[in-house]
Amino acid sequence: MVGGVLAARGSVALAVVVVCLAAVALGEGRLGYQSPAAHLVLETVNACVALLLAFLVYGRFRRTTTWQDLLLLQGLVILGTANALLSVTLVKGQVGAFGSWLPPSLRIVGTLLIAASALVPARQARRRGWRHWALAPAVAGMLVFSALLYWRKDSLPAAVTANQFLVPQLLTLAFFAVAAVAFSLQARRRDDVLLRWLGPACAVGAFARLNYLLFPPNRPDWLYSGDVLRTVSYLLLLVAAGREISRHWALQAEIAVVEDRRRLAREMHDGVLQELGYIRSEIGSFDGPRSDRILAASDRALDEARQMLEALGRPDDEPLGVVLRQAVEQLALRYDVTLDLEVDESIVVDRPQRHALVRIAREAVLNAVRHAKADRISVQLSQDEDGSRLRIADDGPGFDPEQRQTGFGLISMRERAEALPGTFVLTTRPGEGTTVVVRW
Repeated sequence: MVGGVLAARGSVALAVVVVCLAAVALGEGRLGYQSPAAHLVLETVNACVALLLAFLVYGRFRRTTTWQDLLLLQGLVILGTANALLSVTLVKGQVGAFGSWLPPSLRIVGTLLIAASALVPARQARRRGWRHWALAPAVAGMLVFSALLYWRKDSLPAAVTANQFLVPQLLTLAFFAVAAVAFSLQARRRDDVLLRWLGPACAVGAFARLNYLLFPPNRPDWLYSGDVLRTVSYLLLLVAAGREISRHWALQAEIAVVEDRRRLAREMHDGVLQELGYIRSEIGSFDGPRSDRILAASDRALDEARQMLEALGRPDDEPLGVVLRQAVEQLALRYDVTLDLEVDESIVVDRPQRHALVRIAREAVLNAVRHAKADRISVQLSQDEDGSRLRIADDGPGFDPEQRQTGFGLISMRERAEALPGTFVLTTRPGEGTTVVVRW
């Protein structure tokens, strides 16, 4: 499954690169059209997507307070503002030197901040006040930059020519290329859905600037292939925004489940376990075979309740080897039996499989202690070319499997093993002990 996901991502990345190269190769002879309305629509879409993602990154920064998210927020806000201003210039037409130079200048600053966010380590900001003033640097910087540009408007050309357009495109190309490489490298090391899409988006943005360099846009009312590529990069940012929203709600659901499990664990500890402990202590004062059976049932109920309590309070990412070791060692210590334990810590399973395997191991060990009166129990967790294997063997007297196959404990272990999915094999004979093997 993981290989299929990686192959799908590689195919998507290859398709994006092919499209970008095709757009660069075709040039304006095929992808240049006089369409002010279409150009305005694309710039408006770019602005809305950048500001939407900035809003999501703002919420993300309030949770993480990392410098990376803070710089990324500033860059997206400035890029979105630059696109919005460009839309205004397309509507008004002639806007003078200030209106012509402000959007490309802000783009340089925005891409610089995005490249910086890709390079800065994911460290937290020391001052918690940044959570409330995260947008202040971007707003203040744009105001100061706009004031300086307005002050120098008389010395600027009335419109950006192709030669003057070269330097901004070179800078943004370099910044986007650096950001694409840095985000892609980080995505390989971190499980972050946002970083997975920022790399391709910045790569397409770099291709768009390369297209601008090869085929400079000389007419503001025309729609060029570079404009389409820029919109493609913003659409990839839109996908990143959608994945970030999905990840956020998935995390919220996981947090709600964890909180509910903790609440159930507290209620169980303060209620059921206390009552079972009291019942067990009261029964211990009676004598006779009936009281012994009730006492044994109370011990089993307490054991099951403790196991449920541990399962509720256990984190989802705890390795199978650790959980299995703790479970069988507790039983061996409680019932005073010798335990031979061999666990391969590299075996990885998901939470339902881990729960099923631990329950099978506990049931097999308890059967060996209670029914077989075994003195030594062997538990092995290993893997070979056929898959993973859990083996529990005891030195008890064994039994006739034809007479015990209908027991609820054996049926439960078999059903749990088959649901992994896996296989369950019980080997026993009178006088030779019992072995349980689960493969998956």
